[in-house]
Amino acid sequence: MKPKKYPHAEIGRFGSVYFSMGLSAVLGLCWQALELEVPRRVAPSVQLTQWVDELKEEAPLTENLKSPPPPPPPTAPNVIQVVEDMAEVKESVIVSSESSQDTYVEDAIIKVEEVVVEEAEEEVVIPFAVIESIPQFPGCENIKGKEKQKECFNQKMQEHIREHFKYPPPALEMNISGRVYVQFVIDAQGQVSGIQKRGPDRLLEQEAERIIALLPKMRPGEQRGRPVSVRYGIPINFVMAQ
Repeated sequence: MKPKKYPHAEIGRFGSVYFSMGLSAVLGLCWQALELEVPRRVAPSVQLTQWVDELKEEAPLTENLKSPPPPPPPTAPNVIQVVEDMAEVKESVIVSSESSQDTYVEDAIIKVEEVVVEEAEEEVVIPFAVIESIPQFPGCENIKGKEKQKECFNQKMQEHIREHFKYPPPALEMNISGRVYVQFVIDAQGQVSGIQKRGPDRLLEQEAERIIALLPKMRPGEQRGRPVSVRYGIPINFVMAQ
C-alpha cells in the first residue's frame, strides 16, 4: 500500500489511542456505578393507637313498670245442687227413600198436542263456483246470464281492491312483499263475514282483511229459490314497483 501524499491528514493514525481512552472512561463509569450507595426505602408502618379486645356497651336505663297481677280463677260454689234428669227424649223415625218393587210410581202423561216441533235451519255455505244464483255486486243487478254475472262480480271486486288498496308503510320499509290468499263468506243477508287470510307477513294480512271488510252489502246468492251463504276466495298481490 502506498503512503498518502499528506501523512498528517490520515484519519486512522490515532485510532488505537482514541480506543484506549474510550475504554478507560467506560470502565471508570462502571466502577463508580458499582460503588455508588443507594439509600434504602423504608416501608410504611401501621401503628395501632388502641386495641379493643371486647366491646362493652352500657345498656340504657329503662323504667320497670309493675303490671297488676291477673285476677284469681273462679272458685267452686260451696253448695252443689244435683238436678235430676227426667226429660223424655223423643226418637225420630227415619224413613228409607229407596223404592222397592211394590212401590208404584205414577207416570207423567204428556199429550202430543203439547209438544211443539220446530225445524232447525242448518246454515249451509255453498262455494261460489257451484251456486245456482251468485251474489249480486252493486251495479251488476241488471246483467243476465250466470257467466256474465260472474265476470261482472270479479270485475267489481278488482275495482274495489284497487280503490282501497294501500301498501303498509312498515312493509315498504322492511321490503316485505308477497301474495295474500283471502277467503270470506257472503251470508244470507248479503253481509261479508268469516274473513280468513293467509300470507307471508302479518302486515300484509291485516291490510288484505281491511280491504275485504270494506266491501258493500250485496244481494245474497240463492240456492233452490232461497237465500244462502256463499264462500268466495281471491288472492291479493302486494308487489313493490321497481
